[in-house]
Formats: sequence, structure tokens, C-alpha cells
Amino acid sequence: MHAQFDDEELEEIRRYEDFSTIDWIEDSILERNRRIRASRQLGNASQHRPRGEITMEWLRCQWRRLIDTGQSWFVVSLVGICIGLNAAVISIVTEWLSDIKMGYCSDGWWLNQQFCCWEVDYDETDGCESWHPWSTVTLARWMIYILFAAVFSFTASHLVRHIAKYAAGSGISEIKCILAGFVMQGFLGFATFAIKSITLPLVIASGLSVGKEGPSVHVACCIGSLVAGLFSRFARSQGKMREIITAASAAGVAVAFGSPIGGVLFSIEEMSHAFSVKTMWRSFFCALVATVTLSAMNPFRTGKLVLFQVTYDRDWHFFEIIFFIVLGVFGGLYGAFVVKFNLQVAAFRRSYLANHGVAEAVTLASLTAMIGYFNRFLRTDMTESLSILFRECDNLNDNLCQTSVQWRFTNSLLLATIIRTGLVVISYGCKVPAGIFIPSMAVGATFGRMVGIIVKAIYRAYPQSGIFAFCEPDLPCITPGTYAFLGAAAALSGVMRITVTVVVIMFELTGALTYILPTMIVVLVTKAVGDFLGTNGIADEMIRFNGFPFLEKDDHAYNVSVSKVMRRDLHTLTESGMCVQEIENIIATTDVKCFPIVASATSRTLSGYIGRTELRYVLEKARKVQPISPNTLCSFKPETTTHDDLDLAQGPAVGIEEDVPTSLFDTATSGDGLKFWPWVNQVRAALVLASARLKLLAPQTPITVSPQLPLEIVMQMFKRMGPRIILVEDHGALAGLVTVKDVLRFIATEKPDRESSWDERGGLDGFLEELWMWTDGAVQKFIAWTSRAVVRTPALSPPLRPGSVSQSAEFIPEWKPRHAPNGLQGIHHIKALSRHTPFPRTSPFLFCTMTMTIASDSERQRYSQELAAYTLRQWTAARSLLDKRRINAESDQRFMTPAEQAKCKQANNLTHNDIEKSRAVKA
Repeated sequence: MHAQFDDEELEEIRRYEDFSTIDWIEDSILERNRRIRASRQLGNASQHRPRGEITMEWLRCQWRRLIDTGQSWFVVSLVGICIGLNAAVISIVTEWLSDIKMGYCSDGWWLNQQFCCWEVDYDETDGCESWHPWSTVTLARWMIYILFAAVFSFTASHLVRHIAKYAAGSGISEIKCILAGFVMQGFLGFATFAIKSITLPLVIASGLSVGKEGPSVHVACCIGSLVAGLFSRFARSQGKMREIITAASAAGVAVAFGSPIGGVLFSIEEMSHAFSVKTMWRSFFCALVATVTLSAMNPFRTGKLVLFQVTYDRDWHFFEIIFFIVLGVFGGLYGAFVVKFNLQVAAFRRSYLANHGVAEAVTLASLTAMIGYFNRFLRTDMTESLSILFRECDNLNDNLCQTSVQWRFTNSLLLATIIRTGLVVISYGCKVPAGIFIPSMAVGATFGRMVGIIVKAIYRAYPQSGIFAFCEPDLPCITPGTYAFLGAAAALSGVMRITVTVVVIMFELTGALTYILPTMIVVLVTKAVGDFLGTNGIADEMIRFNGFPFLEKDDHAYNVSVSKVMRRDLHTLTESGMCVQEIENIIATTDVKCFPIVASATSRTLSGYIGRTELRYVLEKARKVQPISPNTLCSFKPETTTHDDLDLAQGPAVGIEEDVPTSLFDTATSGDGLKFWPWVNQVRAALVLASARLKLLAPQTPITVSPQLPLEIVMQMFKRMGPRIILVEDHGALAGLVTVKDVLRFIATEKPDRESSWDERGGLDGFLEELWMWTDGAVQKFIAWTSRAVVRTPALSPPLRPGSVSQSAEFIPEWKPRHAPNGLQGIHHIKALSRHTPFPRTSPFLFCTMTMTIASDSERQRYSQELAAYTLRQWTAARSLLDKRRINAESDQRFMTPAEQAKCKQANNLTHNDIEKSRAVKA
């Protein structure tokens, strides 16, 4: 007996299944029909209302219309307020936890170092009597620092692993896929939001080389999803829900950088898959509300939205463009390096550390604390470090600007750049909330400040040089803080591969129009270097690494038709003749998401398709209304023209807003069968229902294409129209279907011709491969030369052709004599020589000569006979190989120069003479 489903289980069936994709066309039809019904209700109320009279029905319709219009803006405002409050709380807790590792405040344990020493200049906190370090002994302070880092990382990773696994990582890659239509149940849930909000300050305070800006975007999207889910309009419409999530992502970046316009551009450039003007305005409004809320909270009590917000009042000079280009090149190289090797670390983590997330996080945090404690720019919190590096020397009471110690700080900055880069590579992606925005900016800032100090030192050493002719004698010429600022922009652009967003964010951080042009120059150079190296942003690479169904925005030529990609072995349903038991067996034995519907099993004439979710929902809903026999016939053919039933044909089961009329299922026991047609996406709706209201049903026609259509066109249809599947129809007959996952599977296996290819463009992969081959060849040559020098054997002729004869280890296995002498040490030299010396260079007489010098007289005869027999066997086997390769060499002599042909002939003769001599040994 079939198990009965309650209302909650039926509601679960109506939702999209986890790790599936949304059909944007059906979702748009659902929203359209909802508006039509609302408009019709308002029209009916107005039509039956006497002129000049106000009825309750008319008032209710007007009130619903007003709520429907203002509901979106109310939700966006509420989401922005919640995001601003959450960001302020996270910032305050993070600052306190970061300072508690170094000491405590005697005036109140809840005060961080800045608030504890409020009356003292923050850069001169050594004079603050209220702030006390944990110990006056350096070793003890170091150990306490490491202990706090380990405790914070253990707590965060433990909570993530046992409560909300989706809280790990940045979350930007997954949100991009969700906005593109990918369904991940629980990724934006309350548990993820709570755990990520709690653990994010712990992770930042632990000192791991990760940031909070990426996770802040994830937390903001969780808030948007949770708040919008409270309203039925957004809970039932996947498209409307994603509009709110897009606006929330913009607000998350806005509060992270204090940049509302930059947040909107980030949601357009990086996050949104299909952006509309309406969504842009809502994103802007949400970012504005979140930023105003954060500003009203004023978490730092300085009026700044972020700690590293600075202002510049100095101008730049045209000769500095040379050094700006250097910063841009560094940003491109840094981004390519981090993306390349972080993916390798991620692969290693997936293979070997998947079940050891807590231990990995604790180890990384402890290692970072051990190394970074003795470097000022690694020990200090990254946001605080950025605020110090960005500032001008006039506004910085710090010995960083003193000329007497500039080279010591230059070395410290260089060391911090190198160490931080390595830590970012191994830390990003561990099983804690981890972003990469601020760590990359910290790397770029240390490198940029170092370049600025060097340029300033050059100016002081050669002030009369022609390159500094634009500098005024009484004013500062070089501002190292601006180099740190531009270096941070270059590193962020290089690792994320975003351009306009970085320029706008940096402008909003400084508020100066003066440095827009230098920022644009640096970002453009960074993009050019990244394009040359063929790298994508780390978010896109993580999408590809995790195998999420996401089509890139870039267009590529594949030169194949859709018939090469489509699925041919399909599970189909017929319009009529199938019973409930057959359909339930198909659902139980398959895991496909959609079932094409054909007129009959023989004709294969396509009629439409129905989703797996819709099948399950209709079956269980009908069974809930009244018992259904397993032999009840099912119909997928439209046979009614009543308006009530037509209104049901509005997309997937997740979109059905009202309870299904029981009249649809009453015929199940009367012999007419169970009708599925309201949920069938019909190809020939216009032909079958010519007398019905086609405007409600015709738009639900599924997309069909010809088998000869190029794959690139199908990919554009998926990107711009968003269907779940595309049916392939050949002269009216079903030929196959294609989904986004099928396209991605083809892309992963075919590796098409791309402009951004690593190997063809001489990218980082090609460079490293060439470097490795060159190094390996040099080492092999050195080993071979050393072996010949050790055994003092004269070099004979080269092999047949360069690279045509392999080393002797290819066909001479290791020899273990039965009667080896006790003092036989020379055999190790023979083995080494056989491994590293090419075949024709080693004569059998060398083995025999060494044998005669490493054994006593009584053993020499027996040992030499064994060696001679072994040599003859192996060289006889090698002769056949040489004959084959000599034929190949002679056939290819037309491609050789006369000198090469002479060398090959000499090598062949010498090889033949060696074999003849080896035969004489046995004799």
C-alpha cells in the first residue's frame, strides 16, 4: 500500500529538488499569470461597482494592489537594515577578539585597544596605561598569541563542521550559481547565517590569511533569502527571490568596503547572471540603506565605515606611470599565481584532508601565528595594517616614514609580501568562513608600499635627475601610501578579475578624483597581464573545480552541432495509455528531472514534456483527494477547455498558488483516468486548443531546436532565456534533449580552442612546464657527465638520433649476480652508469674491466663469466630494438643535415662493433 503524504511533505514535493536548475521561462509564466489574475480580480471589482460608489471588494483589490507594488521596496529596505546592523556587530566583535590576543584593558574587559586608549594616539599605544599585555616576556607573549589563534580556529571550524557545513569558504562561487538558477537547499538558510555570523569574527581574529568581505556577501544573501522568504510573493517565485538576493549581495559589498556604488557594480559585474534595470535600482537602494545603517551605528567611533578609509590631498606626476605599470604587472602575476596554486591545494585538500577540516584549520592558524608574530605587517590585523600602509607620512605617527630605518622596513615589507602570498594560497578554501578580498589587498599594499619607499629613496638620492623634473622642491614628490593603495587595487583585480568595480571601490575609499586615472592604469595593466596568462577569477575557477552547472559569460567557438551533445537514450511518456503504476515505476527507477511526452511509442512525435516534480505532486495530491487504483489510466493530452483548468497550466508545481480543484481528480475513479495535461509544457497547444484561451497556455511551449543547430546558439539560449531543458526535434519527431549539465560535460571533455588557453598563449602552465623540462634536462646532463667523470670512461659517439635511443635502463634490468664477491662495491657505479648513460656510450668492456678490478683472483673468473653471459643476453635483445630504430632513422635521413647523417652512420657502426666484441667476451 502506498504511503500517504501529509501537507508538509506535499509542500516539499512542490519545491525544486536540491542541486537542480530553475526553468526561468516557466517561472516567468507563473509571475505573468499571477499578475493577470490580480488584474482580472481588480477589473471584475470595478466592473460590478456602481459609478461613484466605493465597495469593500473594490477597496480590498486596491489595497492588495498597493501592497503588491510596495512590497518589494519594503523587503529591500528591511534587508538593507538587517545587513547594516549585522555588519556593525561583526566589526565590533572582530576588533575586540583581534586585540584580546595581545592583551587586555584594565578599564573594562569588553574594550578593545582602540577604545581603551581613546585619549592616546592609536599609533602610540605604548604610552597607554590602561592597556596591559598578557606578559612582559616575549616568549610568553608569543605562546599566548599562538594559543589564542588555535582556540579561535578550533571553535570556528568545529561549529562549521558539526552544525552548518555550508558556512565554510567564501560563498561567492555558490551564490553566482544560485543567481544563475542553481538550487542548493540550506546554503542560504538560517543555520548557515547564524554559524557564519558567529564564526567569522573568530576566524579573522585567529590570524588566518583570510578575509571577511567574501563571507559578508554570503551572510548578506542569507539575510535577503530569510527576510524575503517571509513573504509569499517571493517564497513562491524563484525569479523574485533572486532579485532580492542580488540586491543583498550588493549591500554586502557596500558594508564591507563602505562603497554603495561599488557594491552595485560588483553585483552587476561579478554576481548577476542576467541583470535588469529594475534589479539595479533595488540593489542600489538596498546598498544605500545598508550603508546608512552602518554609518549610523558608527562601529569604530571615527565616522569611517571601514578602518582603511583614507583621503589624499597630494597630486601624482606623469613619471610615476612607469611604477604604476610595475604595480599592475605584479597584480596580474599575483592573481595568476594564487589562482593556479590554490586550485592545486584545493585538489590536495579534497583528496587527503576532506575529513580533517578542524585539524587543518588549527594547524594553519597556529602556523600563521608562529610565523607572523615576528613581522609587524603579518602580526597586525589586516584591516588595521591597510589603514597604516595607505596613510600619508604627514598623517602617520610611525617610524615607517623615518629615513634611517626605511631599508629595514623595505625588507620587512618584502618578507610580508612573500609570506602572505603563500599563506593565502594554502588558507583560502579551508573549512572555515574565508574570503580573499582583504588578504589580496594586504599583499598588494605591502608590495606597493615597498615600491613607494624605493622610489622615494631614489628621488632623495638623485633629486636633480631629469625624471624628477616635475617635482617641486619644497613639496613632497613621492607619496608611498598611494603606491600601497594602488598595489592593493592591483592585487584585488588580479585575483578576482574585476575591473570597473575595483576602480569605483577605491575611489569611494579615498574620495579623491585625482587618483582615478592611476587606478584605471593599474587595473588595465593587471587585466592585460591576466588575459595574457589566460587566468579566470578565482570564483569562476572554483565553480569549475566544484563542477557546478554554470555557463561562463565568455563566448567560445566549438564548431559542433547540438546533436553531438544531446542525450539520445531518453525516458519518455506517451500522451495516453499509461497507468499510474507504470509512471510510479519510472519515477522510482530513474533520477531524471524531466520526461518528454510523445504521441505514441512508435511515432515519437513530440507533444511536450513534464517535470519529475510535477509528476510526483499530481500523483500524491490525487491520492490525497481519493484512493487511486494502480491501473488508473493517465492522460497527458488536453481534453478540456474550461477556464479553471487552464489557469492551472502555469508552470511547475512549485508555482501553484492555490489548492488544486478536486474536480481535476474526480474522474480518476469514474473511468476517465487521471489527467496531467495542465502541467504539461505542450508543443502543439495552438493546434489542440484552438477554441480555448490560448494566451494562457501558448507561452508554455517548450523550446525545441534542430539537431543541426550550432552548440554556441544553444548556449546563448541557456544564458539569455534560462530554460531547464531544450528538446531536440527532427522533422516533428523527438531526437533528444540537452541540459546545461550536458553542455558543461562536453566542454570539460573536449577542451575547445580558446583564446585564453594556457599552453597556446605561453601562459603560466606553459612557462612552468618549459621551466621544469629545462631544469630536468640540465640535471640529467649533469648527472650523466658526473657519472662519466667518476668512472673515467671516454665518451663515445652520440646515439642514432637525438632522443631516438632511450637510456639503457629501458631494456637492461638490474643485474643481481649469484656469486657476487663480498667486497663488490663497484656494482653501484655500474647501476648508476646504466641509469644515466645513453645506450651506445656504454661498452660491454667497461663492465668486464670493472669486474676485473673489484674482485679477488679466485672469484674473478666465475664473476666475469656470469657478467659476460648476462651482457650477451641483454645486448642481443637490444639488437632487435636497434634494428627497428635504425630503419626509422634511415627513413628519416632526408630530414637530417649531412653532418647528422654522418654521426648516425658512425654510431651504427660503433654499436655493431660493440656487439661483436661482446660476443668475443663469451668466447
